[in-house]
Amino acid sequence: MSVLIAFLSLVVEFALGYPDWLFRAIGHPVTWFGRLISFLDRRLNRATDPDALRRKRGVQALLVIVLVPAIVGLGVQILFWFVPMGLVITALLATSLLSQKSLYEHVEAVADALDTGGIALARLAVSRIVGRDPETLDRAGVCRAAIESLAENFSDGIVAPAFWTGVGGLAGGAAYKAANTADSMIGHRTPRHEAFGWAAARFDDWINLPASRLTALLIVLAAFFVKGADVKKAWHAVRRDAKKHRSPNAGWPEAAMAGALGLALAGPRFYGGVLVDDVFMGEGGRREADSLDIRRALKLYRVADYLLIALFGLVSVVVIVVT
Repeated sequence: MSVLIAFLSLVVEFALGYPDWLFRAIGHPVTWFGRLISFLDRRLNRATDPDALRRKRGVQALLVIVLVPAIVGLGVQILFWFVPMGLVITALLATSLLSQKSLYEHVEAVADALDTGGIALARLAVSRIVGRDPETLDRAGVCRAAIESLAENFSDGIVAPAFWTGVGGLAGGAAYKAANTADSMIGHRTPRHEAFGWAAARFDDWINLPASRLTALLIVLAAFFVKGADVKKAWHAVRRDAKKHRSPNAGWPEAAMAGALGLALAGPRFYGGVLVDDVFMGEGGRREADSLDIRRALKLYRVADYLLIALFGLVSVVVIVVT
């Protein structure tokens, strides 16, 4: 019933999101995982240790980070299996692993800021969803950053946790989210985390492979239904550009989004004052993006999300019929 749990959680989270009152009361799974990761980072990652030892301890930390949420998730799912409406309760818990509603709202806030408050407010809004230096971004740069974040987070924040929940139930979804959080916290090529975070970064690359490809396909298919989007250019951009990205996964949804909208995304950009010289996704497309392009990207995202929910619903029906 893992696929059905994933389907129900997608439907509920799409409609309700993660309530603010619940976040204020108990936090969020990502904050819980973050505390565990920070604790392990402080205890195991010592700057005086050789890199080989730090890498070994990074592997040990990753095992704890992944296995603890997986075991807890499995225990909760088994517990509710024997409770009336237990499947629904489990699905409700799994909604905390998704971010359909919040992703839409955060990206829409960037477009709204550009239209009503100008570049300063837009930089503040986009800084909440991207890691690059917002002060280096002009109006077009803010728009491209928001669209890139939308594409990448559709994969990491929605498709991937739904996929792994569908594969392994609440345990699979929780393990994925914990590993993805670890990558965002310690999977950076910095002096502190180059060795210790190596395992987290490589593992995150691996577990996001299926979702990134599926996300690209969903965006390409969504272009059929969105006025002004180009299916052929989206498919061509994926085939031509996706594998050129410095990330083995981010290029797939970004290239699909870039091609569908006729934009050039990614490319050189600043992180922490350091220029990252990446290739363009949708090479040859427009770089002068505006708030209208953000809203077009949101339409693509919304349709692609509908397709994702429909896909999980269809697979759920097939599984129920077969079993």
